[in-house]
Amino acid sequence: MRYKISGKQIDIGDALQTHVKQELGETVGKYAQRPVEAVVVFSRDAHEYVCEATVHLSTGLIAAAKGHATEIYAAFEACREKMDKQLRRYKRRLKDHHKERSEPVEFAEAPMYVLAANGNAGDSEPESLQPMIIAEMETRIPSLSVGEAVMQMELSGASFLVFRNEKSGGVDVVHRREDGNVGWIDTSAGN
Repeated sequence: MRYKISGKQIDIGDALQTHVKQELGETVGKYAQRPVEAVVVFSRDAHEYVCEATVHLSTGLIAAAKGHATEIYAAFEACREKMDKQLRRYKRRLKDHHKERSEPVEFAEAPMYVLAANGNAGDSEPESLQPMIIAEMETRIPSLSVGEAVMQMELSGASFLVFRNEKSGGVDVVHRREDGNVGWIDTSAGN
């Protein structure tokens, strides 16, 4: 597995990098077959250290976790424990996903735009209904089943996931509802 370990305005020493590689490799190796890449970023948030880890699996799925603590090693351990819990929860489904899917998840490229926020949204009426685009990027939309999309959303810790439904071919959305359940917007149902 390839590792990218970095710090945002923090010097990351060799001892911490070695510790991260050893511990994260052991944790991910227990549950996921053939992890491809791990990206670990350390940063500061006031008096706390923050550790964010993202692991890319060979099937195309992504697992992510975040930990906070007053010490940098403790922040990593909190992050690693969250990753362990997520992967343990989905262990069987990850292995089934690997067996059922002989090819990695396919991704379609799509343009993504960042729109300027209305600074005075409550004070005045906007001059135009056309939003101002402040950035243009590319994003990747995975082709997944609905069950795989829910699993990917849970593993990545996201509140929603846009995906191409392998069954219908439509672009669908799964999202975390306020009541804790998962919602699914099926665009092919209206056709």
